[in-house]
Parts: sequence; C-alpha cells; structure tokens
Amino acid sequence: MTLDLEGLTKSYKDKVALRDITFSFTPGIYGLLGPNGAGKSTMMNLITDNLVPTSGRVLLDGKSIGELGAGYRKLLGYMPQQQNIYPDLTLRRFLFFMASLKGLPKGRAAEEIDSLVRMVNLSDVLSKKLGAFSGGMKQRALLAQALLGDPGILILDEPTAGLDPKERIRVRNLISEVARDKIVIIATHVVTDVEFIAKEIVMLSGGKILRSGSPSALLKELDGKVWNLYITDEELPAANERYRVSNIARDGEVVIARVIAESPDGPWKRSAARPNLEDLYLYLNGA
Repeated sequence: MTLDLEGLTKSYKDKVALRDITFSFTPGIYGLLGPNGAGKSTMMNLITDNLVPTSGRVLLDGKSIGELGAGYRKLLGYMPQQQNIYPDLTLRRFLFFMASLKGLPKGRAAEEIDSLVRMVNLSDVLSKKLGAFSGGMKQRALLAQALLGDPGILILDEPTAGLDPKERIRVRNLISEVARDKIVIIATHVVTDVEFIAKEIVMLSGGKILRSGSPSALLKELDGKVWNLYITDEELPAANERYRVSNIARDGEVVIARVIAESPDGPWKRSAARPNLEDLYLYLNGA
C-alpha cells in the first residue's frame, strides 16, 4: 500500500496553507512536525478527504482518492485533537455509534470494542459517560474509535495530549504495535512522541516540507553543532543572545546551556553534545 501526495496545494483566498507537496507514505509510522500554521492540519484534512486540494492529488496505489470515494474512507482511521465528543453518551454507546458509521456488523463491532478498550486501558469505564472522562481518558477513547474496523491508514492528531507519562508510554507502544502493516501519520508538537518510534520524520514550515527522512539521517545535519556551555547565571543572557538555546539545566552553581552553533566562540567552557530532534526542530524553525 502506497499513499502518494502529488503537487498538493491548498489555498484559502490570499493564504497558501500547503504549497506543492510531493511525498510518498508506505506502511510504518511517520512523525509530522511543525509549528502552528505549518500546514499539518491542512495536510491531514486533505489526506482524509475532508478538504479538496486547490491543485495536486492524493493517490492510493496510483488511484485518486476522489475516485475511490467511500472505498477509500473505509480504510481510514482518524483521531482528532478536539475532545468535544458526545458528553451524554457512555463509552460503550459512543464506540458502537462510531462502529455503525464505519459500517461494522454489530457482532464484529462488539468483539473489536472489547479488544480495543483493553488495549487503551478503559475496560472498567465502558458504562461511564464521556462527559465525566478526564482529558487523558478522552484521548484514549478517541484512539480506540480510530482503530475500529482495522484501518489501513491511521491519522493521529496529537494522540498523547493530556496523558500522564505512564499513559503516554502505553499509547506510544500501542501505536508501534498496530503500525506493523498500516500507514500511521502522527501530527504532534511533542518531539519525543515520534523520535523513537517513527521510521520517518516530515518537518513542515510555511506549508512546505523543510526536511524528511529517518531520525538518524536527519540528525546528521547537526553533527558538531550542538554544545553544552558551562556558565553562570549572570552569563546566561549573553549566551541567549549569541546562540539558539534548546535547554537550560543546573548543576550546583553551574548553569549548563545546551546551544546550537557551528562553533561557540564565547569564553566559556564547553563540551560537544549528541543532537536530538528537538535540537533540529529549533535549528530549522528558529528560537
């Protein structure tokens, strides 16, 4: 299965939200990263056929998704970021409702719901109304509904928002498990959510793809450009002015400023640091 974006452009009056994007997705996890307004939501809405492109096409195995119609949409699982989901419905009724929209027979829906609520750790609240759920519980309910029908293409918008660290890890591991034979696209601001599970990262800015590739390949761009500076509190403003600072930590009286620079030229003691995707995100998008 291959999902191709060919010259994909979306304009709103005088604003271009997505500009001439060409990219191919195959089974595996893709991390879609970028600041607000980068074009992530527009790309997801075009892939899910919620928007019509101004120009360009979305193709599944060489066929336009517009021509595939309902057959294509049956292959989709979508988890939105918004959590205003039927507060008066119990989780059980919500999932059966979503299963019916996907055309699942009642017997199959019941089996899938039992399995999915165990996977997302919500078995004990099936009879509880969604309006009483915490933010993290709603996230897990949205993930469960996205997985109904065993979709081949899974679009997840900020899937770990509102989760505590333990649940964040659980959901991240679950996504890795189900992604074995699916195209999974995760839009997120939390770089660590995709740094270790994505086979490829797509970095967007201003409606364009800035970089794409495996995390290890992308990080080669920062080889020799990330440093720890050992400074005092009084010297911190000067370091902030000279460099892009991605992290500040303290060790006793010493401030450790993690900076991105070709070669720090200040008077401070320094040591080379191993780059990560947060460093690259800052490097490409500015302070």
